[in-house]
This record gives sequence, C-alpha cells and structure tokens, in this order.
Amino acid sequence: MLAEELIASAGRVIDMEIHGLEEMKKNFGDSFVKAIEMMTKIKGRLIVSGMGKSGHIGQKIAATLASTGTPAFFVHPSEASHGDLGMLTKDDLLLTISNSGESKEMGDIISFSRRFGIPMVAITSNPESTMAKAADLVLLIPSKKEAPEACPLGLAPTTSTTTTLAMGDAIAVALIEQKGFTREEFHDRHPGGKLGNVLLRARDVMVTGDDLPLVPKEMKMSDALVVMTAKSWGCLGVVDKEGRLVGMITDGDLRRHMSANIIEQPVSSVMTLNPKTVVPDILCVEALRLMNTKKITSLFVVDGENKPIGLLHVHSLLMAGVA
Repeated sequence: MLAEELIASAGRVIDMEIHGLEEMKKNFGDSFVKAIEMMTKIKGRLIVSGMGKSGHIGQKIAATLASTGTPAFFVHPSEASHGDLGMLTKDDLLLTISNSGESKEMGDIISFSRRFGIPMVAITSNPESTMAKAADLVLLIPSKKEAPEACPLGLAPTTSTTTTLAMGDAIAVALIEQKGFTREEFHDRHPGGKLGNVLLRARDVMVTGDDLPLVPKEMKMSDALVVMTAKSWGCLGVVDKEGRLVGMITDGDLRRHMSANIIEQPVSSVMTLNPKTVVPDILCVEALRLMNTKKITSLFVVDGENKPIGLLHVHSLLMAGVA
C-alpha cells in the first residue's frame, strides 16, 4: 500500500471508532445511573469478568477502578469454573463483559452470581442475549449494525472494544465523582513511577528539623556564614524572636552586599525581606513552577503562623523525580 493509502486507512479506523462512541452516548440513561448507584453501595468488591478481547478490556477496567477508589479485580471466566468462583462473595458486584452476550465460557460465573444473589451488571451490544437477560442491569454498547467493527473483515473486535473500554472509563469516573475520591487518595495508590512523583507534596520531600538553615536576625554575618556553610543548602532563613520567618539570605544576597565589613554586619542588613514561601500541602510540581518563575532555587515551607517547618530545594525536587 502507498503511504497515502495507509494514512487514509488509519483515518477510517479512527472515524469508525469515533462513530461507535457517538452511538454509545445515545444509550446512557437510567440503566447507567442505577448501575453507578449499585456500585457505590456495595460493601465488597467489583468483580470484572470477560472472555477473549472482552477479558483484556475487563482487566484494564478492573485496574482503573482499583486505582481510583473502587476495590476491584478481574476473574477469568474459565478459571472461575475451576475454583476461582470462590473469589466472589455476596457483598460483591459482578460486572460481565461480552459483545454478543453469548460467550459460553461465561456460563458458570453468571450462574453462580444468580444462585447466590450476587448483583450483576452486563456490558453487551445484545439486549436479548442470554447474559443480558440474566443480569440485573444492562449497559449497552452499539451493535455491529449501529457501529460496525473497524476491521475490514468485520470480525476482529475493534470498534466494540473501544466502546467497551470507554464504558469502563465512564463507570470509573462516575464512581470517582460519586465517592469524592481525592488527589491524596490517588497518590496513596500510585506511590511509584512518574505519576507518583507528580503527586508528591512539599511535606513529602522538604528538609526538616536540624537540617533547616535558620538563624536569628540579630546574628552577625560571621556566625551566619558558618551556619550557611554547615547546612550546605546555599541559603539561610532569618527568623524573629517568635520564630517567624522575616527574611532569607542566598548566595545572590551575599554577592550583592559584598564588602570588607560584611562579616561584621547583622543578618538583618543583608537579608531579603518577605521571601516567597509555600505551605506543606502544595504539590511539588507547583512549587517547582514557582521556583522557575521567580528564578530561585529554594523555598521555605511555613505553617499558619509563618514559622518555617521545612525547606524545598531544587536539588531535592530533582532527586525525588519531580522534574
């Protein structure tokens, strides 16, 4: 195929899958609302099951749910028939996925849910299928007539898997909003990797305690420079008698005030008044953005009384993987 033909083919696939998503939007209604209400109220977990490509999509849906505040996992229907049905309890909800609704491998897990009164929601394109009729609620994806598969043979799951995946995302987002799931809770479930780093807050990486470079404003620069050198952060926080931050001294301040008698001066004559500060709950990426905007390398973290409780340094942020 020529390059133009390949690009045109790719465009047709995207157009057909977009059409499938647009068709699916028409199906959202009472059933979706009731399904979300059921999922919000369950005491146990949301068990996802599907065969073949539906199963692969189901695994992703379960993973998304689990990471966003809805305890969930995937049970393979064939493994369920050989003992894994024991993973389901009466407190759970079963989410079954099958485009046709007639996957024979789903029979045992569906029968088990019906026998023991486990609520069941089905995602399918066939409302008259065996699976749909067995379910408590049906979430419809478009049929092949409404939205054909993008595969030129009309066989390989393409449009149908895209719409199923989007249905899973719609469920996950609705549950996030229903439960009031927070950034902090999301971070608790994503401590590793770049995503975890992006969600770090100042309190997670700030320098604290004896490592804080703090001096009283009455101290002479000769003594302050000793503290500055010992702490190795290239800056000093200057505090008043109540421990409130009133100024900051950086390498740049030293250069600007360089003179023969600088070491005899009090730190109050060298410091920069009212330095930029942040609160401990600020996201590190926001603090880094502030550093870049102000062209500074350090920020003191203060409490509600403007007392320094930590120090954010650009090197600490880099080591934490924020940048």
